[in-house]
Amino acid sequence: MNSEKYIGLDVHQATISVAVMDCRGKVVMESILETKAATLLEFLAGLRGTLSVTFEEGTWAAWLHDLLKPHVQKLVVCNPRKTALLKDGNKNDRIDARKLAELLRLDNLKPVYHGQTGVPMLRELARSYLTLVKDLTRVMNRLKAMYRSWAIPCAGRDVYYTRHRAEWLSKIREAGVRRRAEHLYQQLDMLQHLRQQARRELLAESRKHAITAKLRQIPSFGPIRAALAVALIQTPHRFRTKRQLWAYSGLALETLTSG
Repeated sequence: MNSEKYIGLDVHQATISVAVMDCRGKVVMESILETKAATLLEFLAGLRGTLSVTFEEGTWAAWLHDLLKPHVQKLVVCNPRKTALLKDGNKNDRIDARKLAELLRLDNLKPVYHGQTGVPMLRELARSYLTLVKDLTRVMNRLKAMYRSWAIPCAGRDVYYTRHRAEWLSKIREAGVRRRAEHLYQQLDMLQHLRQQARRELLAESRKHAITAKLRQIPSFGPIRAALAVALIQTPHRFRTKRQLWAYSGLALETLTSG
């Protein structure tokens, strides 16, 4: 007798809705669990047979992937944007968990790659660096937008430099606006410091992976881009063809058209 169990998890901050389906498509168990590692592992330990689990990519996906992978036969993190059937019918937690279990049983889910062991530290440092770059860009844009909103031209990068800061602040006549600019400059200084720290840590970690030196032999691949490539791609074997790898890595040719 086939003892395969297909388990759909609909994950939220406080609770996880669970649906367990057998090989014939019959729902044999449903439950609502706390979003806690011990609770979830205890539930899985109480199930007999070969366990296959799925849940959607999201805030909790990386944590769940690392937690559950050693305890199940098959684990699929799926892409909700490419799972059209999840959008059909009434939206509630129990239905979503059932649909996930059913689609897993039918092998009709689009998986999202979650990395192999070996580069988790590099991956997290890359995420930290990229987040700081985005945050820094936002603050720089806000600073320029503030000057422009008071009809103060601010082309170029002089507006960001410490040596020109007093000059730029003196152009703002309104005391409250000037204070706001000072706060933005404080954010700018802090984020620049954090970005440099994150950059150093990312490069130091990337040197532990021999492949980064080989990637730097590719034209336009500097130390940061090579480190990010290893952290985010992790392994080329996750791609079905080399062209998919090129496209994901930003190495594919782009065709521009005008309409």
